[in-house]
Amino acid sequence: MRHKLGYKKLNRTSEHRKALIKNMLNSLIKYEQITTTLPKAKVLKPQADKIITLGKKESLQNTKKLITKLQNTKLASKVIKTLSKRYEKRNGGYTRIIKSGFRYGDNAPMAVIEFVDRDVEAKKVDRKKIDTSKKPKEEKKAATA
Repeated sequence: MRHKLGYKKLNRTSEHRKALIKNMLNSLIKYEQITTTLPKAKVLKPQADKIITLGKKESLQNTKKLITKLQNTKLASKVIKTLSKRYEKRNGGYTRIIKSGFRYGDNAPMAVIEFVDRDVEAKKVDRKKIDTSKKPKEEKKAATA
């Protein structure tokens, strides 16, 4: 009998699972809210909480551990400078999972995982700003022979 042994395998090989969790963790730290399937969110939640706890204890060793886990120095510095400061007085429970229905194609249970007290503007990090001062490019007329 199994009885709470091990972890969720998510029907993936170990390398694929580690890469999946690392990518989802990077996205969660960058945007502070992501939508994914419920089992993936449940696997991601303890990992994210451990990352924030690492960032709260400022030392060179913890910084190196963060960079190793995230593979991104910008996101590691965001954890140390902003997220750990935001959750200084909180003892765990930095993320929440909100169930959000079922996916259209395969009826998989979906969930939104987000940081508690998140920054709403972090969701718009990569969106391009519309510049109204530029004129639209003139279309080139192709000569047909």
